[in-house]
Amino acid sequence: METRIPMTLDPKIPSNQSPRRDSNKSNNRRSFLQTGLATSAVAASSLTSANRLSATETNAVHTSSSTESPSREPIRMALVGCGGRGTGALNDSMTINENVKLVALADLKKEKCERTRKAMSGRHGDKVDVADDKMHEGLDAYKRVLEDPNVDLVLLTTSPGFRPYHISEAVDSGKHVFAEKPTCVDPAGYRICLEAHERAAANGTAIVTGTQYRRQNNYIQAIEQIRSGAIGDIVSATSRYCSNSIWFKNRQPGASELDYQLDNWMHFIWLSGDQITEQAVHNIDAMNWVMGSAPETAYGSGGRFTRPEGSEMWDSMSIDYQYPGDRILSFMCRQIPGTQGDNGSVIYGSEANMHIAAMSGGSKIVDRQGKEVWSAKGSIADAYRQEHKDLIDSIVAGKPIVELKQTAESSLTAVMGRLAAYTGKKVEWDFLTEKSTLDLFPKNLSADDFPPSSGHAIPGKTKLV
Repeated sequence: METRIPMTLDPKIPSNQSPRRDSNKSNNRRSFLQTGLATSAVAASSLTSANRLSATETNAVHTSSSTESPSREPIRMALVGCGGRGTGALNDSMTINENVKLVALADLKKEKCERTRKAMSGRHGDKVDVADDKMHEGLDAYKRVLEDPNVDLVLLTTSPGFRPYHISEAVDSGKHVFAEKPTCVDPAGYRICLEAHERAAANGTAIVTGTQYRRQNNYIQAIEQIRSGAIGDIVSATSRYCSNSIWFKNRQPGASELDYQLDNWMHFIWLSGDQITEQAVHNIDAMNWVMGSAPETAYGSGGRFTRPEGSEMWDSMSIDYQYPGDRILSFMCRQIPGTQGDNGSVIYGSEANMHIAAMSGGSKIVDRQGKEVWSAKGSIADAYRQEHKDLIDSIVAGKPIVELKQTAESSLTAVMGRLAAYTGKKVEWDFLTEKSTLDLFPKNLSADDFPPSSGHAIPGKTKLV
């Protein structure tokens, strides 16, 4: 499939052209970081959905900074997407990693770059070295970052609809990548991610993703317990991501349709993928990890009762995912004001049940008599930082982690649930990965003639393509 690169408002920049790093200085620096410093950090193994870091290995990587040479050249980072999640990821990385430096920022609006620079300078001092001409704004701002030979690592945290294209170009530019979840919102983006994963693995560039539960102690230990047979065979599971309302931004006077949708990105499916993809993918990713694969089918329903006019989002979905071995995951996500929240998963085994609470709620095994027989605590704040520690350590060790494929699979699992609800059809994994032609990304991002929303999905009318 041809990789379509999202373009820019600047017609002078070709939409089918990826920036390449041809600078000898840049290539020499990358070689130095990957090989010359390999002995200064603990090696981090490549992670796949079937081979995650154990708790012991995670702790080994975490403590490696104490043995690193203080004189090594810092890894130079750039952030693309200076919103709350992007600034949070940047803060996590600079908090846990000693020898890193922020050198560039990019966002749709320069004032957000300025706020991020000011906030990070106040917290991290000389780890921040962003000149005025290294703060880029506009849809093409990410290109300026990828063309910069002084950038080793780029953090990609814009609205998810752009993620596959940004990742793909970053890999082609020779950058190491931290990519927030989800990594795609449709099958077209999923295929781009698979191709980018393979190129990154071949090129020796890292891709770590914002699926922090994969590095949270109580999740890691829960998976180890399940794999060791502590609950018997997995029979079925439930998972919930139910909360209250979410932000909505009214259209600003004089804003174009494109500006309005970009500013209000959560409410447009080409940008967010709806709640199940943008937010609830955390629990879906954890369940794919538990089950050891993506599901085979999805069937579900949902609706919208409280979303503001103009939003394409639904406010609830209930999906039955069928995994290999005829194991059913009953999944629900919801954002409705005044309702009772529930966030976590239960894995029902033939001998006992595993409860894994979201956030920092911990994990526990309850036997058939209702007695708690095992438990583990976990801190989501530590997990947020650990993913950035593992990323930097793997780069310094010359053994870059590449984990895009597993996160793309989890993202597409969320998409599969959304499409099952939207269309009222049973959706098969093989159909999505091999036959679906769904590509939500607009063919034109011109502010002058960007089309308005066609409205929210209606089962029976919305087609499965």
